[in-house]
Amino acid sequence: MPADLPALVAIYNHYIAHTAVTFDLTPLTPADRQSWFDAHRTTGRHRLLVAVDDADRPLGYATTSAWRPKAAYDATVETSIYCDAAATGRGLGRALYGALFDVIAHEDVHCVVAGMTLPNDASRRLHEAFGFVEVGVFHRVGRKFGQFWDVGWYERAVTPGVPVRPRG
Repeated sequence: MPADLPALVAIYNHYIAHTAVTFDLTPLTPADRQSWFDAHRTTGRHRLLVAVDDADRPLGYATTSAWRPKAAYDATVETSIYCDAAATGRGLGRALYGALFDVIAHEDVHCVVAGMTLPNDASRRLHEAFGFVEVGVFHRVGRKFGQFWDVGWYERAVTPGVPVRPRG
């Protein structure tokens, strides 16, 4: 819901300011994120799911978004997941990803990809728990906090019966 946008931006801004898990360098405003928010729907392949507490305050979110702009890539989506720093380690990421993959299971999505700054053991474990396999690493492609970072790329098939091969 639109009222969630400021809280979602605040969650994301924590990761901008304090971590290398996103390569955004400066905090964003809700106006900066409006087009991102509007690109997600309640149906279709591009989703935004928000986990909330008992008071309906956002604790985290997971998305599927367009991976690349060419039409041939339409059946591939990229995932993203961010949880409030105070809510990590409680299974929220698993709950969000479980719900996200349930809702896109009946959409025209064939493959899901995810990129993660390395090292990031928590994200790697989460993605592997949901059937993602590593397909490669881009070395030293992002610069943040005065150092270069690697990005690992993972993929997961959505279409039943389509295997995803492990790296190697």
